[in-house]
Amino acid sequence: MTIELLLLCTLAALLELDTTYVFQLTFSRGLIAGPIFACLSGDWVAGIQAGVFTELLFADVNPLGTILPPSAVVCCAVSLGLHMGGTEMCLAFIWGVLGALLFSFVEQHMRRVRANLLGMWENKIMQRPSYIKRVMLMELSGSFLVTFVFLLLFTWGAGQIMLWLQPHISVRALFACRFAYMAVPWIGLASLLPEFRLKRR
Repeated sequence: MTIELLLLCTLAALLELDTTYVFQLTFSRGLIAGPIFACLSGDWVAGIQAGVFTELLFADVNPLGTILPPSAVVCCAVSLGLHMGGTEMCLAFIWGVLGALLFSFVEQHMRRVRANLLGMWENKIMQRPSYIKRVMLMELSGSFLVTFVFLLLFTWGAGQIMLWLQPHISVRALFACRFAYMAVPWIGLASLLPEFRLKRR
């Protein structure tokens, strides 16, 4: 576990707050998060690739109702965290997508906990309005901590698996992973084409 990984997870947890908690300035979009994380990894090509590929892959997932889209921040952070540790980018991105999907379940659980506590918080705020500052601080710090711990444990665990697994991956399997990785933007563009056709009508 390196200093770079700790800094990456810290920065990613801060950017994840941009989704629903604070700012909402689109820092959590893949197109922005990927290049930002590249500042730590030093690999701008990998950072831009992770950002663009994440954006295109999850472009057709709409956050409507109870549907939570996979986190672009988590996908980019896990991908670049593993890449910094020596994992090839095509394999790291697979782990990034898996991490983003798993984090959606973590986010759902956090929202259920928040909904259960909402009634208690409302009563305390009605009795003492200044309590709202404490509630906001608890929400922000709790979300930051959960995201940080998830990213750190998932990226470190995936890195340990890849240290053992990568030498055993055959040339054909690695070629297939590279081909699938380069096909991601075309899959994303294919999902967007019907949207453009509908808007033209």
